[in-house]
Amino acid sequence: MQTFGSTVVVILFDELPKERCWGGREFYNWEGFWYRSDFLSAAISTRSYFKARDDDVILASSMKTGTTWLKALIPSIMHRKQDHNDAVADDDSDPLIKNHPNSLMPSFEVQIFKENPKADLSGMPSPRLFRTHVPYMMLPDSVKESGCRIVYITRDPKDAFVSLWHFINANARPEQGVCALDESFESYCEGIHHFGPFHDHVLSYWKESLKRPEKILFLKYEELKRDPKCQVQKLASFLGRPFVDEEEIDKIIWRCSLERLKNLEVNKNGTDPNTGIFYKSYFRKGSVGDWKNFLSEEMKERLDNITRMKLEGSGLDL
Repeated sequence: MQTFGSTVVVILFDELPKERCWGGREFYNWEGFWYRSDFLSAAISTRSYFKARDDDVILASSMKTGTTWLKALIPSIMHRKQDHNDAVADDDSDPLIKNHPNSLMPSFEVQIFKENPKADLSGMPSPRLFRTHVPYMMLPDSVKESGCRIVYITRDPKDAFVSLWHFINANARPEQGVCALDESFESYCEGIHHFGPFHDHVLSYWKESLKRPEKILFLKYEELKRDPKCQVQKLASFLGRPFVDEEEIDKIIWRCSLERLKNLEVNKNGTDPNTGIFYKSYFRKGSVGDWKNFLSEEMKERLDNITRMKLEGSGLDL
């Protein structure tokens, strides 16, 4: 049972549309999007109980679109030392050395409200940093109506699919089936995957970012890869933490680079306590165009056609 103000919402999973795919995993449809049952319950709890502050920062994304990179960049920008004469203290304060990026920006539906459906976050010091994979319309009203900032990251859906397919198979438990590429691709094209459909998810934030650019910064993974200095500067300015000089930008880009993150001990071993996902599986390739190694020409054309049809008239190009 979940509440929205005075309205009580009872989740009867047996009455929701359900699909079993991606190696036998179950997904439930709620308000047009697909969720695992535990993530859906937590997302509804978030919408019921989370109270945003004006200085909160929320990272939103569909899965496997560059989220982990932003989970490193945002805390590094927000918590960096402002005293440029104290380089040693700045190095010692690097949060990435001892923390996997997941712990620096806790997830509403995967961690916080999954562990405690009525979590009270009022005691957290500001600025609070959170992340979520839910579509824009699923966010709490307090997030939409407050002055908190939302950073959204997306990428070419072909690369997003391939990355998701690898990620799920890398973390499959013995009792779960391996996801076949063809079957998973079919489900992805139909929009049935974690927090899918992909294109509807992207559009929900894109359209709102056009209305409220001061509220939502919309980033593309490919642009971040192509020109990290420009994009990281844009991100820092949006967060109210602009850089003073190029050396500062270069340092943050190096700290948060895939190669460095992959080689930090904290990311090499162990699993996320909230999901059982291997820490190292968050750092695979991070390349643009990896889909060419896995998708046939027919698969490419199909997904490209869906993308063109879904995004037509939106002004967005993926």
